[in-house]
Amino acid sequence: MSTEEKIKQLEEELHNTIYNKATQKHIGLLKARIARLKERAEKQSSKGGTGKGFSVKKTGDATIMIIGFPSVGKSTLLNQITNADSEVDEYEFTTVDVIPGMMHYRGSNLQVLDVPGIIQGASKGKGMGRQILSVVMNADLLLILLDEIEQLKCIEQELHEVGVRMNQRPPRIKIAKKSHGGLNLTFSYGVDEDTFKYFKKIITEFGLYNAEVIIRERVTDDQLIDVLSGNRKYVPAVIALNKCESTKKKPKQVDILISAKHEKGLDKLREMLFERLTLARIYLKKIGEKPDLDEPLVLKGERTVRHLCKSLHKEFLRGFNYARVWGKSAKFDGQRVGLAHKLEDGDIVELHVKR
Repeated sequence: MSTEEKIKQLEEELHNTIYNKATQKHIGLLKARIARLKERAEKQSSKGGTGKGFSVKKTGDATIMIIGFPSVGKSTLLNQITNADSEVDEYEFTTVDVIPGMMHYRGSNLQVLDVPGIIQGASKGKGMGRQILSVVMNADLLLILLDEIEQLKCIEQELHEVGVRMNQRPPRIKIAKKSHGGLNLTFSYGVDEDTFKYFKKIITEFGLYNAEVIIRERVTDDQLIDVLSGNRKYVPAVIALNKCESTKKKPKQVDILISAKHEKGLDKLREMLFERLTLARIYLKKIGEKPDLDEPLVLKGERTVRHLCKSLHKEFLRGFNYARVWGKSAKFDGQRVGLAHKLEDGDIVELHVKR
């Protein structure tokens, strides 16, 4: 029996198993086996090649990807908030490739990508779905664009099937493989013996018989499976409901109402995208001179002075002596700090290197 056939068989069993307290652990183990087999299938597929896909070069300070059904207004929105010129039409699948644009906002350059519309079954390969969803792995932020709230559940499911976890953070689980010594499982909180054995069985489903596993917060079996799979993408998302020309009540699942065609809500959307990326604009200052407030260095992720030095040039890190900081992160103007100092958006930094 092929790997694909095994996956199909297990998925059918999972579908036909009614969830209750008695079947809960059996369902969890089925999910673990399916995840493990899918991981194996992906490795086999990558060795053999996956055919024509989308090639996207990342540029700018961060990458935002517009995800949505066909004809929800993705191309119109891209044209409104960036310098792109994506074809706009009322027909489905107008966009058949990834169209890039650049959004210049508050001193940052944000790459925005319009990908072809996804449909139900995209994660199974329908409508170029696998190629489209694979591009999502390169996104720093997803802009989920809807014109009907009912579309959200389908998009979340399709993204979930390919390993994308929207608006979630990675669980605090540490896994260290060993060559011998067996499996040591430790929880930072109390669990009963059944839960301990159940989690241990899930771990061994992934072939980990010699490892140190530390679970540092309360997690579900699904979260444990995600960490064991190792190919999950945790990405923030902004959910926008488009074509809201008139005033209407915002559904609780939606972050913002907009009308791309009539340019309503777009300023607020730009602000929301920038804030959700949690970027930090750092203004550099030469010793004895005024800071350059026209072109900030934009940091993504880590915001320490160390990361700033790495972003500039490795020589700054090698010769680093200290830095002086003005702004939100400083206790007082010109505070002298080291490499571990955490910077805030809008800080001014003066680097001092050893001579």
